[in-house]
Amino acid sequence: MKTTFALLFSLLLVGTSAVAGDFKEGVQYQRLASPQPTDTGDRIEVIEFFWYGCPHCYHLEPELEAWVKKLPDDVAFRRVPAVLGPAWELLARAWYTAQVLDVVDKVHQPLFDAIHKEHKRLRTVDDLAALFAAQGVPEAEFRKAWKSFPVVMNTNRARQARERYGLQGVPTLVVDGKYRTSATLAGSNQNMLKVVDYLIGKERAARKQGK
Repeated sequence: MKTTFALLFSLLLVGTSAVAGDFKEGVQYQRLASPQPTDTGDRIEVIEFFWYGCPHCYHLEPELEAWVKKLPDDVAFRRVPAVLGPAWELLARAWYTAQVLDVVDKVHQPLFDAIHKEHKRLRTVDDLAALFAAQGVPEAEFRKAWKSFPVVMNTNRARQARERYGLQGVPTLVVDGKYRTSATLAGSNQNMLKVVDYLIGKERAARKQGK
């Protein structure tokens, strides 16, 4: 009985510690091998590396959107499509095409839904052209943007991010080019966002100390 009580008490302490944000490097998050430059000026940068074909990214989306809306002014959030293999490049390029056309708000969720809710196969440029067209983007405009220099350049950069950020899967969240975490490391999507909140606070405190 005493052993059982001690075990339950120990587990309770672990749970309380996690809720309090007592996260440890190498456990719930990892430090990048080399710090990466950020694109957000003085604001603390949070990047989500995602892939439209990833069911975990799809299920994270509503929770992530709600979290992003509550971010303080000194934090900037952006998405980067991961390219962890040749098959991932098509959908990464779709993201950058939407950016160039300024239609991310129109096609981001429909892309996810088409794959995971409607079980459509988006395997060719024609498939994506049809999806964009269904959201009001003329096919000619889509194809022109698809071949544009910014789309090609950014897709190439996304491919290089795998090594730069040490990506092994998605979704992965990176804080200020220094730390990365994932649901696998944190234990759940909810804990992953708590870890990011902790890392944002850690980075904010470091900046105030001039480090």
